[in-house]
Amino acid sequence: MHYPWWYVPQLTAPMLIAVVSVLHVLVSHYAVGGGLFFAVETGFAYRTGNRDYLEYLRRHAPFFILLTVVFGAISGVGIWWTIGLASPLATEVLIRNFVFGWATEWVFFVVELSAAFIFYYFWGKLDAKTHVAIAWIYAGAAWVSLVLITGITAFMLNPGSWLEHRTFWSGFFNPQFIPQTISRTGGAILLASLYVYVHASWTLKESALRELIVRRSTRPALLGAALITLGGIAWFAMLPQSARMALEAAAVLTVLTVLIFALTAAVFLLLYLGPYRHPEWMSPGFALALFLFGLAAFSTGEFIREAVRKPYVVYNVVLGNQILEEEVPAFQSAGFLQSGRWTREYVKERFPEALQDGKVDSRRLLDLKQEDRVLAGRVIFMHHCNDCHAEKRGYSAVGPLLFGRSRNMLAEMVSHLHETHYFMPPWSGTREEAELVTDYLWTLRPERPKGIYPNLERLETRR
Repeated sequence: MHYPWWYVPQLTAPMLIAVVSVLHVLVSHYAVGGGLFFAVETGFAYRTGNRDYLEYLRRHAPFFILLTVVFGAISGVGIWWTIGLASPLATEVLIRNFVFGWATEWVFFVVELSAAFIFYYFWGKLDAKTHVAIAWIYAGAAWVSLVLITGITAFMLNPGSWLEHRTFWSGFFNPQFIPQTISRTGGAILLASLYVYVHASWTLKESALRELIVRRSTRPALLGAALITLGGIAWFAMLPQSARMALEAAAVLTVLTVLIFALTAAVFLLLYLGPYRHPEWMSPGFALALFLFGLAAFSTGEFIREAVRKPYVVYNVVLGNQILEEEVPAFQSAGFLQSGRWTREYVKERFPEALQDGKVDSRRLLDLKQEDRVLAGRVIFMHHCNDCHAEKRGYSAVGPLLFGRSRNMLAEMVSHLHETHYFMPPWSGTREEAELVTDYLWTLRPERPKGIYPNLERLETRR
């Protein structure tokens, strides 16, 4: 309402955010865990004088930098681009409340990039002590960036005492901060080990060096998996009540939760039987299977984390329809179209007959021609519902959800959204505007599929 709407057909904007974000998160966590890997293993190779291991690490570094620095930076910008278009009000809230945190994170990000390039391009030109110190500077800066971003994004799920105090620190140290920091740190360590398994198994033939790399990466991998489990349990314990109910009530989320436990158990089992007990098993196929299990578990967890915030984008602050929760009564009183800058100007230009004293009169909107009523209803839908729903087809499309509803049932549902489905935002317009949205939704309803009751259909045809 405070910004123009942005509609992504079929996929929907939130799913586009999810795709870009998951890709970025997988790489950015490798940046953190990989930084720790290089710091620890470079120091070990120098101390033991293992030149073969140092050479392997040097060859691994370009792959690491290209993936984490180049792709990671581009996909990070992609996240800002998508959330700025799809969830502009939530993005504004995060920037306004955490501008100091974002600025600090950017400082550490610059340190991280500088250290990464120095670490690689000055390989062999720095003494061992300085080279390892640069690796630790990179690892530390990357982990601090993770902590800062985690505090800000965890705020979206449970702002905690910020709702009362409205200060930076009360928002940053929210109830979800520690659980998500633990689980994300574990995820970074685990993913780094899984990346290393794949890289080493594909670039090194069976040798003592490959077995050494596998052995040294296994204990961190088990530690990472344990931290993910511990953080995940704490994450669930710190969920707001409605978020927990959304998790328990949605069948797909229940299935995905069970899937996470199954995948995590599979990762533990494969780590123990393979690299821990039998490092010689680490063939490219085994490494790839372990890698894919880990990615699936991590990605599924990210999807669930984002899905349980309903009906909020920022819990108890910004609703899914991109208005502040505190604004709902005013929108219901003045009207949805009148209350939004962009919708108000649209009505003034497109339907001037619906104005009274320069303001949008919801009652006059009902006097519009039917096609104009449908058009006005679509405008409301795009601002009120587009952030979660596609139209006729696509992810969470409303069309199939309307099957079997009469027009009166549909109008009643629109007027009482949060009562009909607690995970949806309250209807934030007038009764007349609900009629306009009903007009539009009625055009999306699917036809009754034929062939379900053939005998009854033949009887109706004869009549």
